[in-house]
Amino acid sequence: MATRQTTTFGFARTAKLLEKRIRSASESRGFAQSRLLTHWEEVAGADIAAISRPVEVSYSKGGFGATLILLTTGANAPVLEMQKEMLRARVNAVYGFNAIARIRVTQTAPTGFAEGQADFTHRTKPATRPEPGAEDRQAARAQASGITDEGLRAALERLGANVLSKAQTRG
Repeated sequence: MATRQTTTFGFARTAKLLEKRIRSASESRGFAQSRLLTHWEEVAGADIAAISRPVEVSYSKGGFGATLILLTTGANAPVLEMQKEMLRARVNAVYGFNAIARIRVTQTAPTGFAEGQADFTHRTKPATRPEPGAEDRQAARAQASGITDEGLRAALERLGANVLSKAQTRG
């Protein structure tokens, strides 16, 4: 029998290198399938993923099946309660068998969430705006020249220069 030759020349995919660490971190929180965490929007659907996130999978000592604990705000808890059976079927489809027997909804205060809605999407860094040019700073300095208080004048100059540079980038 001939042995198969590898063509990677000793290199491995990053996903393969991190697979064991991701699995151990997920399993420490009860997630045997890390896909439930990493692809929550695909598993639960966009509507449910926008208002919830999986927190833990707990296994009872003598019972069959596990309990999936979901985090949401108080206002969205009744919506999740009504969709628990449909969600349980979707989650069990990820596992490939009836692993999740129950879903428990845990509520949190809307504090920290924008406008009372839980934001569970990954955030991107805001685009950095270039510094105002010399002409913008000079125009702002001319506008704030009548202010006698040093701190206030400096603050208004910075604000004016930023506003003028932003108006030019839009225009």
